[in-house]
Amino acid sequence: MVKSGYYHSAIPRDLMNLFFRARPKIPASTVIEIDGAPVTIVVRVNARARSYRLSLPHSGGPLLTLPPHGKWAEAEAFLVRHRNWLAARIKRAPEAGHFGDGGVVPLRGVDHRIIGTGKLRGRVEVADDGGEAVLLVPGDPAHQARRLTDWLKDEAQADLSARTAIHAARLGVTVKSVKMRSQSSRWGSCSSSGNINYNWRLILAPPFVLDYVAAHEVAHLVEMNHSAAFWATVKRTLPDMERGRAWLKAHGRQLMAHGG
Repeated sequence: MVKSGYYHSAIPRDLMNLFFRARPKIPASTVIEIDGAPVTIVVRVNARARSYRLSLPHSGGPLLTLPPHGKWAEAEAFLVRHRNWLAARIKRAPEAGHFGDGGVVPLRGVDHRIIGTGKLRGRVEVADDGGEAVLLVPGDPAHQARRLTDWLKDEAQADLSARTAIHAARLGVTVKSVKMRSQSSRWGSCSSSGNINYNWRLILAPPFVLDYVAAHEVAHLVEMNHSAAFWATVKRTLPDMERGRAWLKAHGRQLMAHGG
């Protein structure tokens, strides 16, 4: 019987609290132990994801992706199930490139040792030191990495602009702009309006790799897809396209580790 102004529930209060308990919030990151050491996992919700996904991007740490309606309890269980997979991938992951004095960085596919000159002004210079290719980097030690990165971006801009112009002429298309970016997982992108972005790290790879990516992005101005017609267009402007494509597949992760 219901009395005026009072409702008596037959469901126990503790059960009601459990039923109406707020859904656990999805954290920005979590920590899991791998081989006795704590590893931080970045957690993100992706509107386009259809399932849980664990990945190890070219730069940065492990990433756990959840679909829009994912549950944190399920995500945690998924992460635990894939702990061994992640441990194996971390062991094989390349070490981040060192841009400080004494570090080694590839330039157009050739390793160069970095030497800090101690000079406050000046530009980065390529030199030979007893048969060893070196990069002479001026500036305070705290700013050498930034100076070297800026110089590498300028070099990439020059090389990629030149190759882009060549492929655009061959395919009869117009490129509106060429810009350098620092994507963590992409080598390039092209908009239908003719704006092309490249990952500056391509200057670290052999020239034929840079040439392949330039041909690839320019070809998108003919075919905005990855159909058979698109690949035929890439091959039309760069018959030896498979060489650069194969190199990136084999060494791309190592290349992305530089300057991260």
